[in-house]
Amino acid sequence: MNPHRCLSRLFSLPAVLPAAAAVVALAASPRVIAAADAPGKTTASATTVAQPATPPDAARFDLYLLVGQSNMAGRGPLTDADRAPDPRVLVFGPEDAWQLQGEPVHFDKPKAAGVGLGFTFAKLMAAQKPGVTIGLIPCAVGGTPQSRWMPGGDLYEEAVRRARLAQPSGKLRGILWHQGESECGSETKARAYAANLAKIVAGFRRDLDAPDVPFVAGELGEFLYTRSANKSPWARVVNEQIDSLPTLVAAAATVPSHGLAHKGDELHFGSAAQREFGKRYAEAMIRLQTAAPDKP
Repeated sequence: MNPHRCLSRLFSLPAVLPAAAAVVALAASPRVIAAADAPGKTTASATTVAQPATPPDAARFDLYLLVGQSNMAGRGPLTDADRAPDPRVLVFGPEDAWQLQGEPVHFDKPKAAGVGLGFTFAKLMAAQKPGVTIGLIPCAVGGTPQSRWMPGGDLYEEAVRRARLAQPSGKLRGILWHQGESECGSETKARAYAANLAKIVAGFRRDLDAPDVPFVAGELGEFLYTRSANKSPWARVVNEQIDSLPTLVAAAATVPSHGLAHKGDELHFGSAAQREFGKRYAEAMIRLQTAAPDKP
C-alpha cells in the first residue's frame, strides 16, 4: 500500500446501544487489526476485529473527517475494553469501506496505533443524536508536517479522496484536526501556522463541497513546553496560533489541552487524556452545530 495514503462533563454514555440503530448488515469475514497493547496485556488480546458493515440510510449517518498527525491518529496504550466496537460508530477502513470496530481507529502505523480521541468523540456525538450513526473517516498520519496537509499536498489530497468516497453514504458534519508538533522546532513555521491552517480549512470546505462544515482544532499538549532537551521550543507559539483560528475562519473552534498528560514520552497523549480530549472535541463540535444548525 502506498505509504502516503492515510494508511493505509456535559455528556453521559448509555451502557447499551441498540445494534439495529447502527448497521443494516454485517459481512461474515472479519479483519484482524494488530496494534500496541497496554502494559501487561497478553498476546491473545493484541488484536482488534473489524467487521465489514453496511451503514444506515444517508439521512441517519453523520460523517466526520479526522486529519492531522500522531496525536489525532492515537498512540495511547490499548486495553481489551478499548477494542470493543460501538454499534453506532462505523469506521471508513484502509480498504475504503465501512466497518464496525473499536480502537485503534487509525491505521497509519499499525505497530504504534493506539487509543485516540476520535472514538470517544464519536460515541458522545451518537449519544446526543438518537437514531443517528456516526461514521469516522480516519486520515491522520503520524510524524507529518503541516506542509503535507496544505491543499495540493499528498496527505491533503488523500484525505479529500477518501472523504469523497465516503460522502455518498451520509452527510459530512464536521472536520477534526490535531497537528503541529512538527512545527515546534521552527519559529518561522510556528508563526505561520494559523495562516496556513486557515488555507487548509478553506481547501477542505471547497473540495468537499461543504462550505459551512464545522472545523475543530485541538491545542498541542502543554507538556511540550517543558520537553527535555528543548525539543519543542516554539510549542507555545503554535498553540497561540491554533487558538487564533476562530478569528480567521467562520464555524471553527479550538479545544484546550490543559491538564492532559503524555503517556511517558513527552510527546503523545496517554489513553485517559485522549478520551478526555475526545469529550472536549465533542463539546466544541456540538457548540458549533448548535450555533449554526446544519442542513439535512
